Amino acid sequence: MPSFLDFEKPVAELQNRIDELRETAADGSVDIDAEVARLQAKSDRLVRDTYARLTPWQKTQVARHPARPHFKHLVASLFDDFMPLAGDRAFADDQAILGGLARFRGRKVMVIGHEKGDDTASRLKHNFGMGKPEGYRKAIRLMELADRFGLPVLTLVDTSGAFPGVQAEERGQAEAIARSTEACLALGVPLVAAIVGEGGSGGAIALATGNKVLMFEHAVYSVISPEGCASILWRTADKAADAAEAMKVTAQDLYKLGVIDAIVPEPLGGAHRDPAAAAAALGEAMHEALDALSGLDRDALRRQRRDKFLAIGRL
Repeated sequence: MPSFLDFEKPVAELQNRIDELRETAADGSVDIDAEVARLQAKSDRLVRDTYARLTPWQKTQVARHPARPHFKHLVASLFDDFMPLAGDRAFADDQAILGGLARFRGRKVMVIGHEKGDDTASRLKHNFGMGKPEGYRKAIRLMELADRFGLPVLTLVDTSGAFPGVQAEERGQAEAIARSTEACLALGVPLVAAIVGEGGSGGAIALATGNKVLMFEHAVYSVISPEGCASILWRTADKAADAAEAMKVTAQDLYKLGVIDAIVPEPLGGAHRDPAAAAAALGEAMHEALDALSGLDRDALRRQRRDKFLAIGRL
């Protein structure tokens, strides 16, 4: 059964009616095809109308949907011969940030990204996609490896933020994030980043300082979570919806502001309703972005990346 969000209750009610009809007529004694088709068409229209006018807070909920495709799903759909590479060669292997060598539409690439997990056990294993210092140091190691062998880097960003625990701070969380951002800027190979769910704070930018930054239609990208912002400004997380509106977290707002370069369309009702179609759209966008960068030499790639980020916020 699909998992419906709070604002999708009318859609959930229609789907329940359709399921009840099918269950009632399971023996084939009643022809319900016409009524089911009518209700399904009504449900599709309702989903289309609802998703055409999502608020920033509702988009945040969609970006966090438990069935939304994560790193391992997208890698399985888009890449061939994925060879995971583990460890930072200093402390441990962080399961919140994964990466490895792969083939993407005939190209040899390095792919790196956050993995949130999709059930209780895997979410605990992957720390809900919140990277620790060793995760960002692993990302640095993989980026430097890609640079050495001339491999483009593709990153899939999906995190509420870097892990804020005491142990992470003791091991140099802020320094690791800064070094990872620096490594992105120093690459002499193309770096294409995609915000596929949540892009939260430095934990996201450490993998997203790319030549091209793509973003799923219903993803969000911000310096802090709406709840965190509301807790600071209004001393209550209940104002999260107001914070999301003020922070301009949506792909549409960020495209207008020049923070991202392209919006990747999602299937009707969000990527969680059709992960395969969402992955295909993302793959096409990444392929186009790599093609656009393929003619640039190492110095030009660094210069383009630097100029892109220096231009953000310029009047």
